Amino acid sequence: MRILVTGSSGWLGQTLVPRLQNASHDVIGMDLLPAPTTQIVGSVADRALVRSTIRDFQVNAVIHSAALHKPNIETHETSAFVSTNVQGTLSLLEESVSQGSKVDRFVFTSTTSLMISREIRAARSRNVTEALWIDEEMTPLLPRNIYGVTKFAAEHLCRLFHQTHGLPVLILRTARFFPEEDDMAHEISQSGPNTKANELLFRRLSVEDAAESHVVAISKAAELGFDTFIISAKTPFHRGDCRQLIADAPAVVERYFPNYRGLYARVGWTMFQRIDRVYDSGKASRILGFECRYGFKEMLEELAAKSGGRD
Repeated sequence: MRILVTGSSGWLGQTLVPRLQNASHDVIGMDLLPAPTTQIVGSVADRALVRSTIRDFQVNAVIHSAALHKPNIETHETSAFVSTNVQGTLSLLEESVSQGSKVDRFVFTSTTSLMISREIRAARSRNVTEALWIDEEMTPLLPRNIYGVTKFAAEHLCRLFHQTHGLPVLILRTARFFPEEDDMAHEISQSGPNTKANELLFRRLSVEDAAESHVVAISKAAELGFDTFIISAKTPFHRGDCRQLIADAPAVVERYFPNYRGLYARVGWTMFQRIDRVYDSGKASRILGFECRYGFKEMLEELAAKSGGRD
């Protein structure tokens, strides 16, 4: 396939583009910033640029991962989020179904962040009795900031273009894979690596797995037509664990990974005392045929190897 990848200079794009190329796809990268993985420097909100790129390169598949993200809220106006995340997505969709276009599939990189409302976020500090189990059936979705609002709007545009034009579109709501520190780091008395390791249990994945999910999705889009998937490392937890995850998360983790405390002790790490939400990626496994290769178990194996053996 000849695939247009937007956001090709970003953390995901620089992993995804080589992976697609290794799978024998021709890749055209588009991003505002130059990078070895980017041929077209410009904005997805530039309709003329999108049009010429899709037509001149005879693109037949689009992976749209370009976006303004949550950290950009501090540095960008609300209108910039609308321009990039909504208008940019609309430009790509419209040019994908325009006369003469060869595009026959579209994958949109969305976010699990849009599933967390202000009320859910506020519940972290209240006396909740059990963790929230989050899957694709959760409603209503009331994103808490302009990032989530614009990503959710873009999802609706994807659905609309599938319904009105028959364009196969798969939406991937990715959990955290960014390398930056957690935005709530001031509330967490742990190192960044410790926090990221803990999050693999319920709301994180590696950038390599994030990239691989897109490779699978672009190959399955025409077959599946339209669907939305949470993409996160497979959680060891079950719905029946939700009450104890709030009361005593370390005890739940120890039940599934009896050696974790010893390994953590060697490097001075600790587990969250409570886990307030769990992202369930089971639908991606069942329908998309994708499951993350790296999770908490694999992280513990690496930790054991680095610290001199298993407990």
